[in-house]
Amino acid sequence: QVQLVESGGGSVQAGGSLRLSCTASGDGTKRLHMSWFRQAPGKGREAIGCIYSPGRPTYYVDSVKDRFTIGPDSAPNSVYLQMNNLKPEDTATYYCAAILRASFQTCTSGLTAPSRLPYWGQGTQVTVSS
Repeated sequence: QVQLVESGGGSVQAGGSLRLSCTASGDGTKRLHMSWFRQAPGKGREAIGCIYSPGRPTYYVDSVKDRFTIGPDSAPNSVYLQMNNLKPEDTATYYCAAILRASFQTCTSGLTAPSRLPYWGQGTQVTVSS
């Protein structure tokens, strides 16, 4: 089975940047679609984007496309979420999720049906102050 661990969360002032990382371990870690989600206090889970591995095309929702970037980290079986020009409304718990790429043709299937993603990290908190 696959386990995911997020890191890099913290507190930052508006306009600042943070880089989150998600590392996968276990069998099948080289054959994953990986996705990022967030959940703000009192709100539902929101998709951010995803990356297909090993081909590595990426997708972002329109609300973060100009500010957030997903890509492979230098460490094995790791992906990052680079967040620039952070805003107070970005305050949320950020989650990494994954599925074996054989299950979906594209990683966006997981963004629209997150309940089908079997692997989730514990989340990392991001707080943006004005």
